[in-house]
Amino acid sequence: MNGATQAPRRWLMLGVAMFGQIAGTVFVNGAPFLIAFLRDDRGLTLQQAGLVVAAPFAGTMVSLVLWGLIVDRIGERASMSIGLAIVTVGALGAALSSSLTTLALWFLLGGIGAGSTNSASGRIVVGWFPAHRRGTAMGIRQTALPLGVGVGALLVPNVVQAEGLRTTLLIVAGIAAMATILSAVLLADPPRPTRAQAADQGQLANPYRRDNRLTRIHLASALLVVPQFTVWTYMLVWLTDDKGWSTFAASALVASTQVLGAAGRIGAGWWSDLVGSRLGPMRIVAIAATATMLALGLLSGTPLGIALIVLATAITVADNGLAFTSVAEIGGPYWSGRAMGLQNTGQYIVSALVPPVMGAVVDGRGYGFAFAAVAIFPLLAIPLVPVRGERLTPTTHSQA
Repeated sequence: MNGATQAPRRWLMLGVAMFGQIAGTVFVNGAPFLIAFLRDDRGLTLQQAGLVVAAPFAGTMVSLVLWGLIVDRIGERASMSIGLAIVTVGALGAALSSSLTTLALWFLLGGIGAGSTNSASGRIVVGWFPAHRRGTAMGIRQTALPLGVGVGALLVPNVVQAEGLRTTLLIVAGIAAMATILSAVLLADPPRPTRAQAADQGQLANPYRRDNRLTRIHLASALLVVPQFTVWTYMLVWLTDDKGWSTFAASALVASTQVLGAAGRIGAGWWSDLVGSRLGPMRIVAIAATATMLALGLLSGTPLGIALIVLATAITVADNGLAFTSVAEIGGPYWSGRAMGLQNTGQYIVSALVPPVMGAVVDGRGYGFAFAAVAIFPLLAIPLVPVRGERLTPTTHSQA
């Protein structure tokens, strides 16, 4: 394959991978936008509703390392296609469920399928793009998360309010089915060295035994998820409860802020390519997240509160692509799937806990206290980011 044909192929792969990630994100991250419906229509407390909508996050969490191993063994195309088919089944089952228990179980199954998109799409980017473009490409790929949240914010609360839960989930199932077909038909596994070549280059060795960089990145990223998911989960309810906004107005703002989040991810990736560092920018993002969440907590009752929560939606997601790219580069062609799986597992453990725990904090102390309290987590992440000694490899397994 020559250079003229590689470039459009890379971008096609990125586009298909992004759509698969968006479909999984709409299913998993769209669930928190059912909180108000479950509270008002089904009579649940915020904490109970938080437990139900945490089910897809839990499903993703328990499957990420396994999906990483599957991606390392059978490739990206097959893994993503199978996973998205499971998401489709989970959404259809949830649409037809007759109780909250079965709803949560179908959410769990769909979340398990959605876990495939994390490692597979990440590996597609790392495999098809050279190092000097990889940060930007991964930043673009990472926009699938805020874009998926934005689609969920517009779709889920408005459709469930107008048409009910079944119609909402059938639409989500349709999105997942479309992504399944596109992945199966259009995706191609990126080139990588043979196992013999990788062995000669030391790429079959366990990177966790080499040093503690991956472990430190995993821990820092898990801490940085707390403010991100606090804002994502409770921004809409805060706007309707504390600020008196309508569901439509609140969901429109939540969706529009995801555009800022997408821009922040791309900008952070471009920045990392420009300076030749993933982890230096990641540490600066952690500092900014600490300051922003503290300010939001202290000023949430003032007119500045809305501006600060909009800012928080951009800042708190900017680190994800940086960490993910660094983990993939350190992991190499035969460990990056598992490394990215472990990376996301830590994040999803935290994300599954955020809705019920923060719901209890909000019920007991209010939104302002909850927003300020989570500032401690990015503060703890700052010294964990292993900036010293960072080295970017020219290529990880891309032959572009």
